[in-house]
Amino acid sequence: MSTTRPTAAPTTGVPTRYTVRHDPELAAAVLDDLASLPDYRPTIGCVIPAYNEAESIAAVLDSLLAQTRVPDVVHVVINNTTDATFDIAAAYAGPHRIEHGDAVQETEVYVHDIGENPDKKVGALNYGFSLIEGCDYMLGVDGDTTAHPEAVEWLAQEIVSDARIGGISAIYSIDDAPFRGLVPRFLIAGQRAQFAAFNMQNMLKGRNMAVLGGQFSIFSMRALHEVMEVNHQGSPWVRDSEVEDSLLSLQIKSAGYLTKISARARADVGGMHTLRGLDAQQVKWNFGAIELMWPGQRGDTKGQPFHPNLRLRWVEHASMLTNFVTRVLFVLLLVASLSIGAFVFSPVWLLPPIAAVALNLRVVASMKHRTWRDVVFALAAVPAEVYMWIRLGHFLRAWTRFASKKQTDNWAEQAKAERGSGNGYLAPVVVVVLVMAAAVYGWLQLDVVAQSTILWFGWPVLAVITALQTLGMIGKLLRRQFGYRV
Repeated sequence: MSTTRPTAAPTTGVPTRYTVRHDPELAAAVLDDLASLPDYRPTIGCVIPAYNEAESIAAVLDSLLAQTRVPDVVHVVINNTTDATFDIAAAYAGPHRIEHGDAVQETEVYVHDIGENPDKKVGALNYGFSLIEGCDYMLGVDGDTTAHPEAVEWLAQEIVSDARIGGISAIYSIDDAPFRGLVPRFLIAGQRAQFAAFNMQNMLKGRNMAVLGGQFSIFSMRALHEVMEVNHQGSPWVRDSEVEDSLLSLQIKSAGYLTKISARARADVGGMHTLRGLDAQQVKWNFGAIELMWPGQRGDTKGQPFHPNLRLRWVEHASMLTNFVTRVLFVLLLVASLSIGAFVFSPVWLLPPIAAVALNLRVVASMKHRTWRDVVFALAAVPAEVYMWIRLGHFLRAWTRFASKKQTDNWAEQAKAERGSGNGYLAPVVVVVLVMAAAVYGWLQLDVVAQSTILWFGWPVLAVITALQTLGMIGKLLRRQFGYRV
C-alpha cells in the first residue's frame, strides 16, 4: 500500500493567483443586512421656558411639531406665570406621531408648572436641562419663537457634522405680519434691521456667533457638562448675569468649543412693539454686555474684556458712542451757528446720510424675507435715524445704570414694562432736552469772540469724526457678503 504526497509548488518568487467568484445571492444578502442597520440619529431634547406666553405658546408648539426633524422630547417649563399658558400648553401634552411623506417620527410633550421661581428664565432652563440628561443635544426655544419647518433638521446636521461645535444659533428675525399701527410697525422694522445687521456681522466672521441666543439654539450636552465642570457650576446657566445666553456663549468658547450661527436654520422671535418694552429689553441686554466687558469683578459676574466673543460687543459700543457724539455735536453746532448767522451749507455734509441710507438698503437686500416696509424704513432715512436715537437712549441708560452701581432687577423691569408700567424709557428724552437747554443757555452767555472760537474749533473736529465714520460705512458697503442671506 502506498501513499502519494502532494507535491509542493515550485518557489519562483511569483505570488500564487486566486480566483474570486462573484455570488450574486450572497452579495444581495449582505447589502440587505447593511440596509437594515439603523442610521445613527442623535437625540435632541427641547426645553421651552415659558413666562406668560398664552398668546404665543400654541404657535411655538405647532411649529416644533411641524418640523421635518422633530425633537425626541419637548419639555415646556412654565414659571411665575399668571395667565393661561399652562392650560394652552397642556392640550399638547402626551405622545405625538408625525408623518412627513414616508417618514414617521414620534415625540412626546411634557408640560411642567414650577410655580414661583426666583431664578426666572435661568431656573426654568436649568430645570429643563435636568430632564433631558440622556439626550445628545439640547434645543433651547423661547416661548414666543416660531421656527421655519427645516430649522431643527439643519441645526442637527450642522452640529453633528463637527464635534468641535458647542452650540449653534438660528438666524433670527421677526415676523412683522401680526403687527398693526404706525408705532408698532416702525419699532418692528427697526428691530428687523438690527437683527439682520447683527446676523450678517457674525456670518462674515466665519459664522462665529458672539451670542448663542436662547430664542432658538442647539447645544452639545457634552459642552454644557464641560462648562459646568470648568466653572464649578451646578447647572449650565447662572442667575447672576443679566444676559445668561451671552455668558454661557463665553463659557462654551472658553471651554474650547466653537459657537456658530447657522447657515440656513431660521426662526422668528417675539418683537417688542412698545417703546416701554423695547427700552426694558435693550437696556437689559446692554447692561449685561457691559458687565461681561468690564474688567474686574462685579457681583458674581467676572468681567472678561479680552474674550474673543466680546470683540463684536466692543465694536458695537464704540460705534454707539461715536454715533452719539456726532449727532449731539451736529445739533449743538448747527443751533449755535444759526443763532449768530454763521451757518454756511456745504453739499459735503450730504455724504454721511447718503452712505447711511445705502448701507441700510444693503442690510435690507441681504434679508431673505424682506418686505416693502423694510425697504421704506431704510430708504426714507428718517425712520432709521429716529430708531438710532431710540437705541442711543438705551445705550445711555444702560451705561448710566452700570456706573451708578445701583442694584436693579432688570428682568423684573422688563416684565413690568411689557405689562405697560413704568416711564423709565422717557428718561433719555428728558436728559437730552435738559442738556440741550443748558447748552443753549450757556452759549447765550458767551461773547461773540468766544462763540466764534468754539465754532472755529468744533466744526473741524466734527468733520474729522464724521469723515472717519463715513469711510467705515463705505468699507461695509464694499465688503463681500459671500451670498449669505439673513
